[in-house]
Amino acid sequence: MSDSFYSKKPEWADITPVPQDDGPNPLVPIAYSSDYKDAMDYFRAVSKNDERSPRVLELIAAIIEMNPAHYTVWQYRQKVLFTLGSDLNKELEYIDSIAENQSKNYQIWHHRQVVVEKLGNGDKELEFINEILEGDSKNYHAWSYRQWVVAHFDKWDEELSFTDDMLVFDIRNNSAWNYRHFVLSNRPRKVTLEELEDEIEFSKKKIALAPNNPSSWAYLSSILEKAKKQLAEMKGFLESLREKEITSPHLWSMYIDMYEQNAVRDKKPIDPEAIEMCDRLANTFDAIRQNYWNYKKSKLMLL
Repeated sequence: MSDSFYSKKPEWADITPVPQDDGPNPLVPIAYSSDYKDAMDYFRAVSKNDERSPRVLELIAAIIEMNPAHYTVWQYRQKVLFTLGSDLNKELEYIDSIAENQSKNYQIWHHRQVVVEKLGNGDKELEFINEILEGDSKNYHAWSYRQWVVAHFDKWDEELSFTDDMLVFDIRNNSAWNYRHFVLSNRPRKVTLEELEDEIEFSKKKIALAPNNPSSWAYLSSILEKAKKQLAEMKGFLESLREKEITSPHLWSMYIDMYEQNAVRDKKPIDPEAIEMCDRLANTFDAIRQNYWNYKKSKLMLL
């Protein structure tokens, strides 16, 4: 047996390991490695005794190295750290050391949030997040954690500029578009009409660069709604794209929404062009959603 096993370490001789209990006849027992099984037997023992000591932190670190997604182990690590009054800045360094290869592991992000909240200082966090996003610009956990950091520590000031940069790098980064909307909607300072006008122009410029990108169209629609603007105000923009012979389904979709909005507002039948556009989308430009566009057409014809 390896000397690395806790059952062979003199400093652990006072602990009676607790084996995993899968019942008398487990259907599909998991084939754990012998070193992982040994470590977990000792973890079950110390957690049963509620031991919170430096050696438990060392044991937990060994388990995390073998299985970094073990939620219970991470949670117990927090209890031990806080009981011992450990240096939480060193704990952030520990997380840094494993995050690069485990950036999509939810447990790491949750643990970091708990530690940072306990520290009461988020000064290092945006830099940490940026390093992760440099490697994976659409990492869901990084964007979600960024929302918490910015809201919790009131770090809103540079966030729109940050999304500017991210969208220059990748105009189709849906995470960046969503985050931009989060910033405008959740920062303490209420967005002004002038800012909304700027966002409309920002969206239009991005759409012109990538007219088949759904994220920029969705963002434009949400900003128009915030600004309480009618889609008819976008007709000139839509026509400019149409003149360039752009056949984006998102372009036709906004046209249809505009015609529907006009018909409801004016209490008139739908413009026949909206019906034609539904046919074009169903048969050519967005055939994968043919059933939806046929349904949409049937509803519009009832207006």
